[in-house]
Amino acid sequence: MAADAGQSPAATVDLSVIVPVFNEEESIPLFLEAVPPILRELGLAHEIIFIDDGSSDRTCAVVEAASRENPNVRLIQLSRNFGKEAAMTAGLEWAAGGAVIPMDVDLQDPPELIRDFVRLWREGYDVVYGQRVSRESDTGTKRMSAGLFYRIFNKMSDTKIHPNVGDYRLMSRAAVDATLTLRERNRFMKGIFAWVGFRSIAVPYERPVRAAGTTKFNYWRLWNFALDGITSFSTIPLRIWTYVGLTVAAAAIVYMVTIILRTWMFGSDVPGYASLMVVLLLLGAIQLISLGVIGEYLSRLYVESKQRPIYYVQRSLGFPAHSSREAAPPPARHARA
Repeated sequence: MAADAGQSPAATVDLSVIVPVFNEEESIPLFLEAVPPILRELGLAHEIIFIDDGSSDRTCAVVEAASRENPNVRLIQLSRNFGKEAAMTAGLEWAAGGAVIPMDVDLQDPPELIRDFVRLWREGYDVVYGQRVSRESDTGTKRMSAGLFYRIFNKMSDTKIHPNVGDYRLMSRAAVDATLTLRERNRFMKGIFAWVGFRSIAVPYERPVRAAGTTKFNYWRLWNFALDGITSFSTIPLRIWTYVGLTVAAAAIVYMVTIILRTWMFGSDVPGYASLMVVLLLLGAIQLISLGVIGEYLSRLYVESKQRPIYYVQRSLGFPAHSSREAAPPPARHARA
């Protein structure tokens, strides 16, 4: 069971909004203009937790200034860049709300959907997720690669993720607590959210362009992110190479028998250099690819075996003085396993 990060009773905070940020000093003021009015309109006691994932700009300073003006704004500053998945995990662990909404700061997750999220949560749903019906703000390459990833992932994994669904969702306290029991270090949150289940419903929306700043993802990071997702929730790549090996072995036996019969019937001949090199290169390539696939899984086992914390908190700001989240001793609060 995951540590509860010293959470205060859920009754003191109805709704927590967690926002991982990395070099987003331009986007934060726009976010704070759009989101708090909607939360106040809903009449819910709330908190907005920014998780600074090792920013090198004025992100922390902007959040600190906002926290002085709005006591519901809080800051968790990680000691370095651990990645968005780890930052989101930190936000989930520190959130005290009876429901939690992870969302991006760039307003590509429309704040207006929070009204629908809360309405459906009150109707009894544990998870209410936003589902993009249009990705016109993305490039054609990104739309194509995203669609291909969802199809491959759902073909290969027993855990199905909904196409065009990101991290933007509302999760009940029960769903959050269940999510935090999954402690793997290579975290693919879309898969983790899907794995825990619970009663869920989609809210369709059109994804707008960023309000400010630039995306921190590039195609190389997205490729590695996709690899993490597939290897975290499927062993089919390993199984594929078992069948590839069996197929190549069968072909090699057939070829061997053919050579023996031909030599026995027609005598020996001098084999061609080209055909020999083709066979050697083909077998060598298959072996290297299969070793690479095995290596991907082995590297993840190696990381998991070290049991390092998922993230490390350098400092926190804005949490109530009476909150046990703020008062917890550093080993329990800062190094989250």
